[in-house]
Amino acid sequence: MSTNLPLRDVHLPPAPSLWPPAPGWWLVAAVVLLLVAIPLLLRARRLRRERAWQRQFDAELQAAGEGPLRLAALVELLRRAARANRAGSELLQGEAWLQVLDPANALAPAQRALLLQGAYQPAIDAAQLATLGRWARARYVALLRERTR
Repeated sequence: MSTNLPLRDVHLPPAPSLWPPAPGWWLVAAVVLLLVAIPLLLRARRLRRERAWQRQFDAELQAAGEGPLRLAALVELLRRAARANRAGSELLQGEAWLQVLDPANALAPAQRALLLQGAYQPAIDAAQLATLGRWARARYVALLRERTR
């Protein structure tokens, strides 16, 4: 053999690049994105639905007027939400009705009395009605939310 042959050194191929990733990594990325996006989309949908319920509640109360008419509309909305949550609960009266509305007894006794008999009074304290309205709005949404579970 001749020693004068022009031989070159062995060249190794370049290392595989990191981009584009292998198809398996694309699949892993898609699954992770779905696992992150689905709860976010469900939460956004629930929040959008709750805001729509709040807008409906506010619009119907605004249309009702003031004083006893507003309170009557508030009670009617709560009865509608209770009926949607549990059939037949809108027919309850007195303490049984209050237990459906306020099972934890979070309302003050004056507010509970206002819910039961306020629509029959000639005048209602505006501050007390506003406080009851804020509670009723939250309870209205909670009753409708329980229905969708």
